[in-house]
Amino acid sequence: MDPSITAAGRALRAGDPLAALHRVALRDDPAALALRGIAMAQLGDMGRARELLRRAARGFGPRETLARARCLTAEAEVALAARDLAWPPRALTEALRTFIDRGDRENATHARLLQIRRLLLLGRIDEADTACAALALDTGPARLAAVAALVAFEIALRRGRAAKAREALDRAREAAARSGIGALRAEVEQAGRTLLLPAARLVTASESRPLTIAEVEAVLASPELVVDGCRRVARRGARVVRLSRRPVLFALLSELAKAWPGEAARDDLIRRAFGALRPNPSHRARLRVELARLRRELRPLAELRATAGGFELEARGAATVRLLLPPIESPDAAVLALLADGEAWSTSALALALGTSQRTVQRALAALAEAGQVRALGRGRSQRWLSAPVTGFATSLLLPASDAFA
Repeated sequence: MDPSITAAGRALRAGDPLAALHRVALRDDPAALALRGIAMAQLGDMGRARELLRRAARGFGPRETLARARCLTAEAEVALAARDLAWPPRALTEALRTFIDRGDRENATHARLLQIRRLLLLGRIDEADTACAALALDTGPARLAAVAALVAFEIALRRGRAAKAREALDRAREAAARSGIGALRAEVEQAGRTLLLPAARLVTASESRPLTIAEVEAVLASPELVVDGCRRVARRGARVVRLSRRPVLFALLSELAKAWPGEAARDDLIRRAFGALRPNPSHRARLRVELARLRRELRPLAELRATAGGFELEARGAATVRLLLPPIESPDAAVLALLADGEAWSTSALALALGTSQRTVQRALAALAEAGQVRALGRGRSQRWLSAPVTGFATSLLLPASDAFA
């Protein structure tokens, strides 16, 4: 083995990219290029890192499939860090197959973790949870155990499970300490602070108070009727009515829940659901139609009753009604939640993560930029959007998901 390559690899494993560059900075052989690329990624120069890794992959011969697979895996990690969600996942799958065929269990685990992290960014929580449960980390290095525990922590947060999140965080903290990597320990501590931040608001007609993720979990587990504005569902115990694709119905439901146990005035319902400043007879006719649809959707959980001044919501079994809303009031809260990680996102990556069109994302970014909450870097196809980390609340319940809490 080349002693310089070996020493540089050990430095990168320990999280010391400068020491690695000191060993291989002047070399242009494929192995050195790959290590230089990983070092540049650790230093934050993602563009240079990807260029070096591609040169390294091209430099390895046709028989050096394992080395090329490692370059592809490193490039996939750089793409993930740069929020390039359009980077072809097929290449990472091929690299994983090579690791399995050649018996490289450590890199196979690393590749699987990258796949799971990409699923999380895309909001595919169920798939990420299933893949994470299948990981075998008994004999793996501590750094991979720490990353896997952080992934489990993120999954638990996105599902609103505070107890499981704390367990995963304890595992991550212990594994990060064993790894001896300072940056990894700092990442774990940063993740732990989100458990103490407000994750939602409990709203009534007279007040609004913040809730931590543990308090949110307690509300969701209660026998009460919970109108969850973070996931746009109504739930009571195991029964769930999903309204994420019915924004008008959910707007009506949230207004009714906010007014509970009193009534919501007809004009207030019209303003909230239709945005009409001056309600007219056509709005009132449409309101009757939409409330009939909402009544049909809520039949297993609650009833809607007409009153002299409007409508009221009555949960079956005389249950209490609770309204949970996101910790911040913004129509573009999901975009802010994604940008809160401090990384530079492209509009195409944001659209993939949110499951919407690029044009919709561009309109949201324009509104946020006008309000001074985000800023653009570059122009044209290379333009990226950046926001300072959002402080004062946890973003986990604002992040998009293809499924509601399970």
